[in-house]
Amino acid sequence: MLSVNSEVMKAAVYRGNSQVVVEEIPRPVAGPGELVVRVESCGICHTDLKKIEYDLLAPPRIYGHETAGVVAAVGEGVTKFAVGDRVVAFHHIPCGACFYCARRLYAQCPGYKRVGITAGFEAAGGGFAEYIRVMDWIVERGVEKIPDGVSFDAASFVEPVNTCLKGVELAAPRADELAIVMGQGPIGLIFTMILKHRGIRTLVTDRMAGRRAMGERFGAERALNPGVDDLAAEAAARTAGRGADVVFVAVSAPGVVEEAVRVTRPGAKIVLFAQTSDKERIELSGKDICMGERVLLGSYSADVDWQKESADLVFSGALPVEELVTHRVPLEQIMDGFKLALHPTTESLKIVVKPQGYRS
Repeated sequence: MLSVNSEVMKAAVYRGNSQVVVEEIPRPVAGPGELVVRVESCGICHTDLKKIEYDLLAPPRIYGHETAGVVAAVGEGVTKFAVGDRVVAFHHIPCGACFYCARRLYAQCPGYKRVGITAGFEAAGGGFAEYIRVMDWIVERGVEKIPDGVSFDAASFVEPVNTCLKGVELAAPRADELAIVMGQGPIGLIFTMILKHRGIRTLVTDRMAGRRAMGERFGAERALNPGVDDLAAEAAARTAGRGADVVFVAVSAPGVVEEAVRVTRPGAKIVLFAQTSDKERIELSGKDICMGERVLLGSYSADVDWQKESADLVFSGALPVEELVTHRVPLEQIMDGFKLALHPTTESLKIVVKPQGYRS
């Protein structure tokens, strides 16, 4: 529930040593060009979990960036939004004028790396709180209105859908090609949905039977159990012996990238999406890459050029993302949500934090 005192709010504050504490802090105020948004839904993302679990950034911070809510206040000069608007907000927006922006490498833009949403303390997304402050450059280019009839839980997927859409656009699979998605957690399943939407034949892998079943439900021709089923033979059988044309590596595990190379044809594209740790090492044959003319692609974070399309895919229902939500937790139980996301069960997929309680 909302705090009784309108000048304070509840937030899940990262305090260091992998600890997050729900406490009362000052409620943010909108400055010129800014918004204050009442957070209704915020998805739990493994990017934030890594920062918390491994203490990657100095405390105190309030994480959470898959955020949907209602505009609660507008700053001086804001004309595009009004109190009561239902919105999603991206926490990064590139400058559009630097060396990297000119090459559409937005995630490498120095301005993009500056987080533009906070609930307090150093800006870190802020969605694990009752209210967030959206800074002026995000208000200008990084906020989308949620249409009537779209739930906040569904809308909170716009940012992760954008990141997956970016990966698909990088690989650009053709209609006559076979794709593989390795891992059928929430991100892997979004990849599967997008590929189905685009008419791309797809195989998927996951160790959990329930997630394999979800992969087939959302469009995969077959879901395989890595280490048990012969993925290379299955890909070859469906491609006249050549192997997979595109692989999306949506899981981080020893040997998974090497397996992605092994199941592909010469000239294939392999998108690394989950390999974000500087401790992760990949050992590949130079021959497989050089003489095999395979392309390894890194794909990280969102792409502003696909912001509208990612929102449309969610808002239109073209991607049934809300069906991925298996658990909803209030702020007071956020650590339970983190633990479940880090140690998923056969029944768990996407976990959404509900700072205001359970509303439609």
